[in-house]
Amino acid sequence: MPKFPIYLDMKGRRGVVIGAGSVAVRKVQALHEAGARVTVVAERIDPAGSDAIDLADVELILSLYSKNYLVGATLVIAATNDSTLNRQIYHDCQELQILCNVVDQPELCDFYTPAVVKRGDLHIAIGTDGNCPAYAGHIRRKLDMLFTETHGRFLEQLQKVRSQILKRVSDPNQRKSLLGQLAGDESFDIYNRKGQQHWIAYANALITDSATA
Repeated sequence: MPKFPIYLDMKGRRGVVIGAGSVAVRKVQALHEAGARVTVVAERIDPAGSDAIDLADVELILSLYSKNYLVGATLVIAATNDSTLNRQIYHDCQELQILCNVVDQPELCDFYTPAVVKRGDLHIAIGTDGNCPAYAGHIRRKLDMLFTETHGRFLEQLQKVRSQILKRVSDPNQRKSLLGQLAGDESFDIYNRKGQQHWIAYANALITDSATA
């Protein structure tokens, strides 16, 4: 069934991870980086993952699973090695109307976590609808070689230029055309070959031409 792709703002929202193995640790780190209030529920912590989970603002509950630990969560990730428990967590989330992801069991997932390429604020997410995460990982590695940190810095400048365009260019069609031109391959090539300052001058000239047209 088709999924609705979104980027979810988790800042200040509660995310619960059940389990403390290597997969769970990666989920904890991702939620923490997104600014979530992370709670980890596990009977014990693998020493190999203790440093990753031992973050000042991560709540660690060393306990058997209880449905009560889910209350108030925006999303839950079940990453235990007990399939029966994972299924119970999923059903508890359904009752509480909380989004749930059971690792490696796509039939027990309200959402999937994609493979992601990050270059600054440029995020490229690759998903396979749960069919084969390994293939998503393969595509991510290919995109890793294609997109560099320069693309991330280019996006930073595009954001600044976009603000100027919205202020100075009143015609919506001109705005769209100009933004498309500045975000295109030729524009990136100028940024990449001639540097940031040259590109800023190039962008400002285009904006001035559009503003006075």
